[in-house]
Amino acid sequence: MQTRRAPLLPKDSLTQSLALIALLLMGAVGIAGPSGLLAWGENARLLEQREAEIAQLSAERDRVRNRVDLLDPRHADPDLVGELLRSNLNVAHPDEVVMPVTK
Repeated sequence: MQTRRAPLLPKDSLTQSLALIALLLMGAVGIAGPSGLLAWGENARLLEQREAEIAQLSAERDRVRNRVDLLDPRHADPDLVGELLRSNLNVAHPDEVVMPVTK
């Protein structure tokens, strides 16, 4: 013997439809939303790109910090000071020979 289900009332049908729509919307946001599954790949790529940029900027900062330390007025590196004087002020010692470089 088969038991028959009672027909759904319009109120129950509307409630189930709204619940299904809400679940579908939550699933769509979970997949395609700003923090969903599809955004993870993009976020991972951006993270790698930013980490590479941070490594490059850290190396540049260390290079500049080293140069600043070498130019400290209390104990400046004489070789660097001489190099900067020659390049920026175009000065040379009397016993030096200047050889022009063509590029």
